[in-house]
Formats: sequence, structure tokens, C-alpha cells
Amino acid sequence: MTATSIALFNNKGGVGKTTLAYHLAHMMGRLGRNVLAVDLDPQANLTSVCLDESEIEDLWSNPSELIAQGLVPAKLNGTGRIREGRTVADAVRPILEGTGDVALVEPVLLKPGLWLLPGSLDLSRFEDKLSNEWFKSFAGDIAAIRTTTAFHRMIEHAAASVEADIVLIDVGPNLGAINRAALIAADSVLMPLAADLFSLKGLSNLGPTLREWRHNWRQVVLPQVPAGISAPPAEMTPLGYVIMQPEMRLDRPVKAYERWLGRIPHVYSSAVLNTKDPSSGDALHHIATLRNYRSLMPLAHDARKPMFELKAADGALGSTQKYVQTCYREFKGLAENVLDRVADR
Repeated sequence: MTATSIALFNNKGGVGKTTLAYHLAHMMGRLGRNVLAVDLDPQANLTSVCLDESEIEDLWSNPSELIAQGLVPAKLNGTGRIREGRTVADAVRPILEGTGDVALVEPVLLKPGLWLLPGSLDLSRFEDKLSNEWFKSFAGDIAAIRTTTAFHRMIEHAAASVEADIVLIDVGPNLGAINRAALIAADSVLMPLAADLFSLKGLSNLGPTLREWRHNWRQVVLPQVPAGISAPPAEMTPLGYVIMQPEMRLDRPVKAYERWLGRIPHVYSSAVLNTKDPSSGDALHHIATLRNYRSLMPLAHDARKPMFELKAADGALGSTQKYVQTCYREFKGLAENVLDRVADR
């Protein structure tokens, strides 16, 4: 059975996209799915959340300042799960350097049922290559087609190697060439939003851009792809949106938040779904609203685990433990909703 891929994307950064991807991956694993998380954000934030400093040092083969200062151990004894050369940047390096096709790297096992294709800051070097090859692929250039399908083929191989049911793809907040290749490789798109002007503007840009990419890929490129190259159908089906609730401040009145919140269904319907009826069912597209769990984040970071797995030993005491239980219920409901939507596609 082929894995279903979901890209988490918004054209506006800072909405909690990586936090959402990390927690969804863990919760879907708890629900019995084999999950592959893929970090295609050149900032590699998902990788930094999933792995320890010393593991990232091994992965990127770069000395860590924290390790040099003696603030963290140089090695994690006994983990054995990290080896050099297993990032997405390593996978596309042969294409970038002109020495071959995509290298099919093996994902890292984080825990039973959950794997990671780690990101790297070096992935940003692939941006210009993808940009230059995009229009060449319109003319049927085989090398260009191999370049633009590199992410798809890398993910396809990794998902098959671990028998993944779900692939969650974390991408950066822009409409550049890396994200175009990443989103074309996705079956569907889940959009985390904040109730503010910037998220709405991001939605306005995102919808038409996805439709343009889909049309160009399907109508111009796909008919020219040779039989020997696996190419994605570029479905990019909108699954819906998740509201990431901000921390309310005195300078951000509730009425202002509600005003922007009320505009999201119209912008989503018109820009993303390309319909003129904002009443086409907000409940159909609004998957969940996640409250702000800022007080749990430091504990989760120190414990190297999701917020909903925090225990008393991690510092989640008293009322904080009840907050953890609320977090668990919300993410469980969200994950079940997303899985249901994927199944109904």
C-alpha cells in the first residue's frame, strides 16, 4: 500500500507549523500508523526538535559550539541511530554537483512506528538548481525532470523502506523553488493558520500558486516524463486548516482576534478552494483550533518529547499535568480528524 503524503504549509512563518508537524507525527504513531516525517525546510527546525545536539553534530559532521563549550555531551552513548550522510541535502547532492541522480537515503528511526528524513541547512543550496530546471522540464529535459522529481522519489523510497502509512512533510514559509518541488510531491496540504492579516495574505497567495503549479505540472511536464522516472501527480489537495491560537496579550484585544478569525472561511474558500461561496461549510474545512501551550513547551524541549507525553518526572506537576491531558485530547482529536479526511480523499 502506498503511503499518503501531507505537506504542512503556510506562506506565513511563525504560526507553529513545525510544532504541529512534530506533535501530529507522534500522535499518529500512537494511533497505530507508521509515520515518516520529512524535513524539507532549509531551516531544519523539525530535525532540531527531533534530534539531540550531539546527534545533529554527527548527522551534519559539523562541530557544535555547545559541545565545544562542554554544555552537552559529545556523544549519545548507545543510540546508534545517527550516521553521517542521511539528510535530504545528502540525497540531492549528486544532482546539485552533477555527479548523478538522487541518492536514496534511509530514514532515522526515532521510536517504533516513527521515522525521520532529517533536514539540513545545506538544502538551501538546492534552491537555485530547482529554480533553473523548472522551465527546462517544460521542454521535456530529462535532467531537469530528474531534478524536479528528486524530492518525490526520495520520499517514495524512504516511505516504502519503512512501510509508512503517512508521510508528513514540513516545508518552509515561502513560495520558492524548494517548496514548489516539495508541495508537488504531496498528496494533500494541511494549512496551519494564525488569526491575523499575515496568515490571510499567505492564504491569498497560496491558493492561486498551488493551482498554477498543479496545472503546469500536469498539463506540460507529466506527459513528457519518461516511463523510467517516478513522477508525482501533483494532487496537493487542500485538507483544511488548523487555527493556532496565539497567547492573548493586552495589546492584542480579543475582538481583533475574532475579527480576523471571522475572515478566514471567506479567504480560504475563495483563494484556496477557488469558490465564491464562503458559506460552503467552515466546519468542513476548519479542522481544529489548538490553544496556546506555551507553558508546556520548555518542559517538552528539555524532556525531548511531545507536550502530551510529559510526566511528573519531567516537571509536569499538579495543574500542569491536567494541562498535559487536555493537550493529549486535543492532538488526538486533531490527528483522528486528519486521518479521516485523508481516508475520505
